[in-house]
Amino acid sequence: MVWWWWIAPALVGLVGLALLSRGLGALFRGRLLGGLLGGAGGAGLLAAAMITALLGLDVQTYSRLTYERPVATIETRQLGPQYYEATVMQPAGGENAPALNNLYPLHGDEWRIEAQVLKWKPWANVLGLDTQYRLDRLSGRYRSIEQEINGARSVHPLAGGDAGPDWLPWKISAWDTARKYRRYVDAVDTLYGGGAYMPMADGARYEVWITQSGLVARPANDAARAASAGGWTEP
Repeated sequence: MVWWWWIAPALVGLVGLALLSRGLGALFRGRLLGGLLGGAGGAGLLAAAMITALLGLDVQTYSRLTYERPVATIETRQLGPQYYEATVMQPAGGENAPALNNLYPLHGDEWRIEAQVLKWKPWANVLGLDTQYRLDRLSGRYRSIEQEINGARSVHPLAGGDAGPDWLPWKISAWDTARKYRRYVDAVDTLYGGGAYMPMADGARYEVWITQSGLVARPANDAARAASAGGWTEP
């Protein structure tokens, strides 16, 4: 949160309120000119404070609803026809949790990462709650439906994701808390399984992010951008 968006309007509003009070007091004492000038100045400052506060609220709302954070970086290296090695690098989950770096062989044309997702309602996002995720699996994917049915399959379990705030002396599971207290405070939009997939190419690197709506994947180098530049067409 950008605190100055709220501190600055509050200070200006206090000054405006003080000037407005002094102006009204001067009017009651018969000082017409001083009262009008003070009241007008105070009212102007109060109006400016309200406009700035509304602007700050808009900025805060936009920032919260569009917030995203990294989940993993995936690099692929081709080992053979429709056969790749994927390196999945996950960021550190906290001060005591090291970054994870694992290799997985994948058959197919694309990689797919899946996760369990806890999505909050927009008003809960604005108040500071971020979408939670638990990585589930990584798999290879064929563009051809026939190959997907009959081809060599590859799927690997993944671990990692949100366990609870690291700054608390005890662990709190957002998943368990959301289920337990949902009937009292209905802040959860949905609990669902989400995923993202991208083409595999030799030397391609992708970044996977969790947004307030779910997982997204983006190419992170020229090889990945070239592989995904044309989108997906019929095989």
